[in-house]
Amino acid sequence: MVRDIVIYPDKRLKLISREVTQFDASLHALLDDMYDTMISKKGVGLAAIQVGVNLRALIINIPEEESDAQPKENTLEIINPLFIEKSGKEKHQEGCLSIPGVYEDIERAKHVKIEYQDRFGNQHTIEDNDFLAVAIQHEIDHLDGKVFIEKLSILKRKKFEKEWKKRQKNTL
Repeated sequence: MVRDIVIYPDKRLKLISREVTQFDASLHALLDDMYDTMISKKGVGLAAIQVGVNLRALIINIPEEESDAQPKENTLEIINPLFIEKSGKEKHQEGCLSIPGVYEDIERAKHVKIEYQDRFGNQHTIEDNDFLAVAIQHEIDHLDGKVFIEKLSILKRKKFEKEWKKRQKNTL
């Protein structure tokens, strides 16, 4: 089921998400809905808070190079993630389903290693120094109540806020 995306500056995006303790049918339904929602909006990642659910759960599905397909079985379901390592720095252009149509170059760690649980509560470790590393950091930021535009310089942030307010008025 496709759910509504929480759009910036909704206060829910500032919430620090709660740890998942129940790895049950309702969590599985949430993850399935998150996949449907992400695909319908042409995203590569989605945090539970972006569909209004205050839980430390996120999904990432990077399109396949040859076909741009995002088969469900390629979806990385990350519950209760913890950073183990972060190193290096790199800039990538990022966008966000909660801030549609806005893309900015954001500096993040080049290499990350995290521990997390899957939908059944099993422990896993993953590390990456490519686009997946960027996506993981972006989505974990959501779990910590942050959106990517908060990483912009003050000048760029003010410009964004002004343009965003103008855009929001025009869509009402």
